Amino acid sequence: MSTIADVAERAGVSKATASRALTGRGYVAEATRRRVEDAADALDYIAHSSATSLATGRTQTVGVVMPPVDRWFFAELLAGIQESLFALDYDLSLYGVPERSSARARLFESVLPRRRFDGIIAVGIQPSALELEQLQRTGRPLVSVGPYNEGSSSVSIDDVAAARIATEHLIELGHADIAFIGGQVDAADLSFGDGRRLDGYRGALESAGLTAHIRVVDAAPTMPGGYAAAAGMLGDRRNRPTAIVGVCDEAAIGAVIAARRLGIAVPSELSVVGIDDHEHAEMFALTTIGQSPREQGHEAVRLLTGQMADADAPLEHVSAASALVVRSSTAAPR
Repeated sequence: MSTIADVAERAGVSKATASRALTGRGYVAEATRRRVEDAADALDYIAHSSATSLATGRTQTVGVVMPPVDRWFFAELLAGIQESLFALDYDLSLYGVPERSSARARLFESVLPRRRFDGIIAVGIQPSALELEQLQRTGRPLVSVGPYNEGSSSVSIDDVAAARIATEHLIELGHADIAFIGGQVDAADLSFGDGRRLDGYRGALESAGLTAHIRVVDAAPTMPGGYAAAAGMLGDRRNRPTAIVGVCDEAAIGAVIAARRLGIAVPSELSVVGIDDHEHAEMFALTTIGQSPREQGHEAVRLLTGQMADADAPLEHVSAASALVVRSSTAAPR
């Protein structure tokens, strides 16, 4: 197997020059670069990642920390991150660990500080855990995805505005009795982003003079969670709301399924709106606030590569696009 020394000898240059020519890091005259590349091709030389790391000080690896990817949003976001990193010849080390677990505490306290990454992308970090501050202390370029972004470049949507727009859509249709599915009775279990969506719902009703109608139903942000919460609430005919805002599309779709099983017609008897534009939203004709987590993944990599190229680059906060997508799960109340 050929080595960088063999390539350098064949091209008539030093090993350092050959390494710079093949990695693209550092100035090499174009004629010299072509000569080194021709020598590498002739010798079937393939650069070893460890050797490249030693020569350049870079690992060509980005660490990604996020909740477990069993939810659509995180899976799509990870796909976008991976696509962009692959296009840049970067590897990805994924750490998908549940919040408030001993494994997660160990990850932030001892594992991540010892790992060699060129940069880190942190997804859905909670302010209460001080995790973003722990990542900042590693001294590596850092980008966060989600509404909590103290001290880092970030990509997020305006969660407050998303829920406010969803709720105002129902108010404009004539609904007053609007429930929110996905709030948590225990505030410690409510993610920072979901908490901001709850704020947006409350704010919309308060601005419309409907404070007395605020109704928050405890539910996990999943289809089964939304189904269980809606089934319990909709079973009471006398106190049934005319509309539901889901903290996310999964919870909203669960509510639609529960309504149908109870014989409640959507949207003539119950309007439902979600947030995210999940891949199944079209199938359920769900009105929602659309966003593209895959594009947010691409944007996160763009911000990170900018930070890696210039450690003194100013922090940048990107607000990803989101807009009301009206389908047929919402209508004026009867």
